[in-house]
Amino acid sequence: MRLSIIAVSLLSALSALPAFADETPVNTFTGNITIASDYRFRGISQTFKLPAIQGGLDYSHISGLYAGTWMSNVSSNSYANGNSMEWDGYGGYKFPVGPVTLDFGGLYYYYPGAHFSVPAHTKYDNFELYGAASWKWLTFKYSYALTDFFGTNGDTYGGDDSKGSVYYDLSANVPVAEKVTLNAHVGHQTVANYGDLSYTDWKLGATYDLNGWGLSAAYIGTNAKKDWYYACNDEKCKKTGEGTVVVSVSKTF
Repeated sequence: MRLSIIAVSLLSALSALPAFADETPVNTFTGNITIASDYRFRGISQTFKLPAIQGGLDYSHISGLYAGTWMSNVSSNSYANGNSMEWDGYGGYKFPVGPVTLDFGGLYYYYPGAHFSVPAHTKYDNFELYGAASWKWLTFKYSYALTDFFGTNGDTYGGDDSKGSVYYDLSANVPVAEKVTLNAHVGHQTVANYGDLSYTDWKLGATYDLNGWGLSAAYIGTNAKKDWYYACNDEKCKKTGEGTVVVSVSKTF
């Protein structure tokens, strides 16, 4: 009888302890991979309107600090003299303020070996600072370029530098069914000292969760000027800002 009482007491005590296994981990690591029919960055094709394979790794700390890296193939018709790859690195701090989550950080776009075919060999690499605010399914993000905007300067476009270019991004990801999320976005890119390069882009689509795999389809369009946003190979030129439907499959693990 005494042993039974002790066992019951121990079980009661254990059940009263915090459920540590259910707590948020201090450190979290995740990975992701995507295959897409086209890689669109702010509405502009980066892969000559051809497919892309992409992947990334992310780290987050319980404090709100995070860092990550992401890669994708890009077209040598848009990023010449390199190895046709974009490699990004980013980090920042995310924290809640009431019902809103704030996010501040920096993002570096690196194109290994790639540079403009001009005497100065100007690189396409770009560095931006950003700030974002999220409420439920709605996010607004502001990005500010500390470098020339992807190599846009007097050597490459015959004008001034383009530091201080800004991108405004409003996105919504709204659950509309058990496994379906509506994806909507509108953004505006301003390129400092190059008004003809400024444009607005938009997206409307949906993502379906198929046993942990994300199947997405979206129409992406821009009003980017065709005389500026195009890429060519030896056979033909393509207007990289023209509207199109992009389909993709992705997995986070």
